[in-house]
Amino acid sequence: MALSIGIVGLPNVGKSTLFNALTKDQSAAAANYPFCTIEPNKAIVAVPDKRLDQLSDIVNPQRIQKAIVEFTDIAGLVKGASKGEGLGNKFLSHIKETSAIVHVVRCFEDDTIIHVDANVAPLRDMEVINTELILADIQTLENRISRLEKQAKGDKKLQSMLDTAVKLLAHLDTGVPAILFEERESETFLELTRETRLITSKPVIYAANVDEGGLVEDNEHVKAVYKFAAEHNAEAVKICAKIEEEMAGMSDVERDEFLQSLGGSESGLDQIIHRGYHALGLISYFTAGVKEVRAWTIERGWKAPKAAAVIHDDFERGFIRAEVVGFDDFIGAKGEAGARTAGKLRTEGKEYVVSNGDVMHFLFNV
Repeated sequence: MALSIGIVGLPNVGKSTLFNALTKDQSAAAANYPFCTIEPNKAIVAVPDKRLDQLSDIVNPQRIQKAIVEFTDIAGLVKGASKGEGLGNKFLSHIKETSAIVHVVRCFEDDTIIHVDANVAPLRDMEVINTELILADIQTLENRISRLEKQAKGDKKLQSMLDTAVKLLAHLDTGVPAILFEERESETFLELTRETRLITSKPVIYAANVDEGGLVEDNEHVKAVYKFAAEHNAEAVKICAKIEEEMAGMSDVERDEFLQSLGGSESGLDQIIHRGYHALGLISYFTAGVKEVRAWTIERGWKAPKAAAVIHDDFERGFIRAEVVGFDDFIGAKGEAGARTAGKLRTEGKEYVVSNGDVMHFLFNV
């Protein structure tokens, strides 16, 4: 499985510049006018994970395969997008396909860059986007309720879903996203959102986009974004899309040195990816052999057979057992042979819950 993130925001807030940095090229048009991005641009980006380098130093494989994230750069939304303004309906449908949302918010002043509402006001800008997403979900839910009312007669399961849908619609009508619905942990809600793919049921990472001077100290705009995110149970990071784009052309060594000069150790893009993993409850386990050292993405709490299925369905169907070494134990023992000798290699069965960083080898028979 791969993490899928949609990049949204008003026009001219830095979305396409950020996307250019992600793809390490200029494939997404970045122009100083609204709607310069007409079709959603997609990019497959490697998940930064220094543990892979440590494993590689020991195993010396032929190749390293990182986990991946798919980013979709969605054209700028405007007020009225849920009713089709600015081609909004088309763009909103693209967001439904993603697992999480990065909401880019402009947090810098620059008279040379046009703002659709004339001035920079992050809280207002976020409210515009969030309102349109909620309105789009209301339309989706009203359509689903209409169908459920016809289908639910005499069907307890569908009646339960209808009841949940009606409660959720009332919740959305108050202007609060689905992800904060009080019954969001219920199976009925989860099934309903799987069917409807409600946009506001997805985790949100607010990316406060600053200019170069804003990286050193948080300005009032950034503070407002952080406060809003905390109040809405969302993640938030500070980035400078322009600098991220400049760093995209650097070597790893140059990039690390540049980050250190800015007083940081992790780029804004890396933070977004890691926050996305955290928001969606994702972790990685590793396979390490002479042909390949690889990271595999799974959901936290998955048991060994299900985790094995991300490699191949046969691994789950014919699962026998898994040989497991914790990451720190693998590094400390300098590999599988050392871990086995030190008694750090464990044999686990079908009920084993995979931990973040486990180095695993699956035995199966089909």
